[in-house]
Amino acid sequence: MKKRLYIALMVGSLLSTHLSTAQEKKIWTLRECIEHAIAHNINIKQKEIAKDNEALALNTARMSRLPSVSASASYGFNFGRSLQSDNTYKRVNTQNLSTGISASLPLFTGFQISNEIAQAKYNLKAAVEDLNKAKEDIGVAVAQKFVEVLFAQELYATARRQLDLSKELEAAHAEKLALGKVAEAEHYEMKARTAQDTTNVVTARNNYQLALLELSQLLELASPDEMELSTDGIISEDYTASITSPQAIYNQSVWNRPDIRSTQYRLQGSEHAIKMARSGYYPTLQLGGGVNSNYFKMSNVPNASFGKQMEDNFAQHIGVQLNIPIFDRFATRNRIRSAKLQQSALRLQLEETKKGLYKEIQTAYYSAIAAESKYKSSQTTMEAAEKSYQLMVEKMKYGKANVSQLNESNTAWQKATSDMLQAKYDYIFRTHILRFYAGEGVVWESTREQNKQ
Repeated sequence: MKKRLYIALMVGSLLSTHLSTAQEKKIWTLRECIEHAIAHNINIKQKEIAKDNEALALNTARMSRLPSVSASASYGFNFGRSLQSDNTYKRVNTQNLSTGISASLPLFTGFQISNEIAQAKYNLKAAVEDLNKAKEDIGVAVAQKFVEVLFAQELYATARRQLDLSKELEAAHAEKLALGKVAEAEHYEMKARTAQDTTNVVTARNNYQLALLELSQLLELASPDEMELSTDGIISEDYTASITSPQAIYNQSVWNRPDIRSTQYRLQGSEHAIKMARSGYYPTLQLGGGVNSNYFKMSNVPNASFGKQMEDNFAQHIGVQLNIPIFDRFATRNRIRSAKLQQSALRLQLEETKKGLYKEIQTAYYSAIAAESKYKSSQTTMEAAEKSYQLMVEKMKYGKANVSQLNESNTAWQKATSDMLQAKYDYIFRTHILRFYAGEGVVWESTREQNKQ
């Protein structure tokens, strides 16, 4: 009795744990998935570090206008025989201490500092856009995986409905077999149909769990067990809406794309890089100054005190230093040429990026057009196959069709359903990508809010 009670308590505990876990499942929308992935993605964190590094480079360039101050101290001890003022050698030990503080301030550097600051500003802007591009890339990747999960989820639900229907038909067949109205071979064929549908359910469930696992890994989640997806903002889209032409989308988005802006900022910064290289032709002027003192002690000779010597030897100096370049072995000329070559490379990179963007938009546009057409035609095919299967089921009930005909009709219906669902979610994804390029939709809005933060 105690053993049974213990088992009952254990089963109850497991059931309560399962129910509480099921209740704790979080419903994820596409927007929440994107925002979570952006907040935890390692590549994005690396881009943030790169951006912070450019911010430090800008701060360093700005601080180069300030004076530099340094202190120095040196101590020496000499011993042994040395030449004296009377031209004789004596063994004398001496000690020497020197201290000083110096400062220098750049007055004119050939406009190098101002151009270095300007280039650092553009580099920081480019790094920010690189970060934005990484966020948009992860947003698109999450959207694609999100749609794949929904597709696998619907296939799983369809497989379960088919299995339920097969079980009902098998039960009806069993009753007819008991009454001798169907052959035993046909009944076992029906059982084989049910077994196949059971296998289809297991396969569909595994595909769904794998798709959910891939999405959870993209979100940097430890496990997909507590995930459920919401179709808010996905399934409610108006799929019959007209699709904007590629040229219109390109004109609207070309200067809003972070990869375009990033290259543009670097191209603008390259102009200041050329000016920085030209600063080698200009003279430089620097203001300098400092204070210093020293202490000297010789053995076997009366020496003034440390304080007295430091006071008597205290000295100050201030001055300006002018450096005029005359010949630097063509180093400045080559730096200018190198900067110009880098600028030309950035121009080509900008053009290549713009062309690549237009190709991406064109591909997305025609893929969406094709997906729309395929979705509509597959809907018609699926509806016809479903009606055909339903009629075949009715014929089976009245003995006007055999199991082989039912299996053939069922296979056609399953294939049509799978094709329709695939076309449906492919079309959903393609339209979202087009809206993303046009600067709207869940993907773009989620990444935009993250970019503001």
